Amino acid sequence: MRVRFAPSPTGALHIGGARTALFNWLLARHEGGELVLRIEDTDRERSTPENVEQILDALGWLELDWDEGPILQTERSERHAQALGALLSGGHAYLSNATAEDVKAYKELHGADRGFRGEPEAGGAVRLRVPDEGATVVHDLIRGETSFENVHLDDPVIARADGSVLYNFAVAIDDLDAGITHVVRGEDHLSNTPKQLLVLEAAKAVGLGGEAALPVYAHLPLLHGPDGKKLSKRHGAASVQELRDAGYLPEAVRNYLALLGWGAGDDTTVLSTEELVQRFDLERVSRNPARFDEVKLRWLNGVHIRSLSVPELTRRLEAFTGRQGLEGAARISQEKIHTLADFWPLAGSLFDGPVDDPTARERWLGADGRAVLADVREALAQEGGFDESAVQERLQDVLQRRGLKPREVYQPLRVALTGSTVSPGMFESVALLGREETLRRIDRVLADA
Repeated sequence: MRVRFAPSPTGALHIGGARTALFNWLLARHEGGELVLRIEDTDRERSTPENVEQILDALGWLELDWDEGPILQTERSERHAQALGALLSGGHAYLSNATAEDVKAYKELHGADRGFRGEPEAGGAVRLRVPDEGATVVHDLIRGETSFENVHLDDPVIARADGSVLYNFAVAIDDLDAGITHVVRGEDHLSNTPKQLLVLEAAKAVGLGGEAALPVYAHLPLLHGPDGKKLSKRHGAASVQELRDAGYLPEAVRNYLALLGWGAGDDTTVLSTEELVQRFDLERVSRNPARFDEVKLRWLNGVHIRSLSVPELTRRLEAFTGRQGLEGAARISQEKIHTLADFWPLAGSLFDGPVDDPTARERWLGADGRAVLADVREALAQEGGFDESAVQERLQDVLQRRGLKPREVYQPLRVALTGSTVSPGMFESVALLGREETLRRIDRVLADA
C-alpha cells in the first residue's frame, strides 16, 4: 500500500488537512505501507516557501512522519510536460482556443447536459479528449461507487497556453508515477476525481505508469463545527499551530482528530497512538459530516495530561512556558489543568508573586479576612514540619477554633499568597512556597491594612 498526503502551501495547515494527514499516516502504519508527502505548489500566487515550512512544522509537531518526500510538484514540470506531450501525440488531448463563450454556445446548440467537445486547433490551451461513450466510475471505499456518464462531461483544460499544466493533470500524473494505491482525501475533492481518472486512463493508454493499477479512492466526510455549519475560525482554533499555541498535546490532538468521522468499533474514546494504528481501517469511516468541538478536545487533552508522568509534564510545561524549575508546581496543578496554557494562569503567581486582582482583595481581604489571616499566620509560623500534611493540619486547627467554613479561611490565604481566588490546592501551594515565603506574603497583606 502506498498513500500520499498532498497539501497545497497556500496557508497554515488547517484542522481538516491535519485529519487527512493523520488518516493517511494511520492507514500506512496499520498496513505496513508507505506514506508519500507531496507539496502541491502549483498555485503560483499563494504558494510560498514560508507556507511549506508551516506545513512541515505542523506535521512535525503532530509527530506524523513520512517515508518519501517532501516532493514539490513544481519540481516535476519536465515530467508533466513529457506526459502532456505523450497524450497530445496519442490523440488523447488536443490544442484548443475555445473560450467560455464558445463552451456556452456549444451547450446551447447541443443541450445543457451535453459535455463540450472541441476540435484541434493551432496553439491555445490543451484539453483532454473525453470519450463520448461509457462512463467514468469512481470506486470510493467510503461513499461507494459513483458513475459519471462521459457524455455529460466537458473536455477539461489540462494545460495553459504556455504549457504549464493544471492541477488535475499534475495530480493524476504524480499519483501514477508514485505508484499510489489509495488516495485518501477530503470530500471536497470528489468533484476532481472523474477528471483525474480520465487523465489516468489516457496516460495508461499511451503507456505511462507501466503495469500499475489505478488508485482506489476514499473521500473523508467534511468537518463541521458544533453548530453543524462548515468548520471555520469562528468555531475556535483553525490551524495546527493554533492548537499547539493553545497548549494542546500532539497525542491528544491525534486521538481527537482520529475520532472525527471514524470509530474504533466500540465506545472507546481515549486511545493511544499505538492503539489507533492497531485499530485503524477505512471500513469504519462514516459518510456523514463530523463535528469538531473544541470543548471535547479540551476534555480529552486534560485526560492525556493526567496520564503523563510528573517529570514528562514538567518537561512539556517548561518548553511551553520557557521557564525552568516547574516540577513541584506541575505536580500540584496536574489535576486542575486541561491544556498546557492553563498552567501559568493557575500557578504562575507561585513564582512571580501575587497578581493584582482588586475584586479578589475587596472580597476576601477586608477586616474579617485579615483577622483570619493573622490567625493563619500564627499557626503557620509554629515550628515543626511544613509539608502538605503539616500545613493541612495547622489550617484545619484554625477552622475548628474559629468555627468557620473552609472557604472563609482558605480564600483569604489564597488571595494573600497569589492575588487571585484561583490556584492549585491550598495545602500544596503553601508547602511549595515554603514557610519563609508564605509568611512574607501574608505579612505584606497585613502590613497594608
